[in-house]
Amino acid sequence: MINVSFEFFPPADAAMEATLWRSVERLAPLRPHFVSVTYGADGSTRTRTHQVVSRIQRETPLAGAPHLTCIGASRGEVLDIARQYWAQGIRHIVALRGDPPQGSEHYVPHPDGFAYAADLVAGLRAVADFDISVAAYPETHPEAPSAGFDLDNLKRKLDAGASRAITQFFFDPQHFLRFRDRCAAAGIRAPIVPGILPITRFAQVRRFAERCGAQIPPWLAERFAGLEDDPDTRRLIAASVAIEQVTLLERHGVCDFHFYTLNRAELTYAICHALGLRPPAAADLGAPSGELP
Repeated sequence: MINVSFEFFPPADAAMEATLWRSVERLAPLRPHFVSVTYGADGSTRTRTHQVVSRIQRETPLAGAPHLTCIGASRGEVLDIARQYWAQGIRHIVALRGDPPQGSEHYVPHPDGFAYAADLVAGLRAVADFDISVAAYPETHPEAPSAGFDLDNLKRKLDAGASRAITQFFFDPQHFLRFRDRCAAAGIRAPIVPGILPITRFAQVRRFAERCGAQIPPWLAERFAGLEDDPDTRRLIAASVAIEQVTLLERHGVCDFHFYTLNRAELTYAICHALGLRPPAAADLGAPSGELP
């Protein structure tokens, strides 16, 4: 059975907000395990993240999963946020170290905060029985001194109480499959969920990849070459690339997928359809507690 989760980001203006909620409404019938909402690198979107997750929890049948990071807040502040989420009925959290704020070359822990994601996971576990997801890097975190160090860090996060690891996006399925094998050899038994990024704009994805250390295979660049002013063909190519990726992973036993939607539903919906996900009959959906606009 295929299980999916989706990631959204807090909108910055009214137009982006309308796009977000149209996407939530479009993807909700696929019954994702949860939908996560990102958090600004320096905590700058904390309020908006909270607002989006709260509305998802309040007005839809979906389970919201806010990101929480170690950046820009003390332990007490972070745990107070977690307690507020628990009181709202939010049971899923994505626990991350977080990226350094813009202009900072290196990560520096908050003097009174959680130093790393494993510490954050342990702190959340002490608050309540959250279902916690953490990050994994099939091509190694760009700040890690070695792949072995990175894998050990992932194991620490899972041993601290995380339920699963969601990977950074990748485009060569072999990177994920080899990483999954290495996790198994290291004694990691928690699910390793591939993070899938449907390509909406290739130049944007290339920038994302440079920041996180993900490789752009030459064949992928070739497929999108010359399509800068041809959005219709870009969408067709993007859908075919992602469907090839997920169906290959499915053939290798992967049944859980996490989609970085960039707040757009069309490509993610198409990929899920190719995986065999279909909305249930309307009568089986269950009535949400409110209506989306």
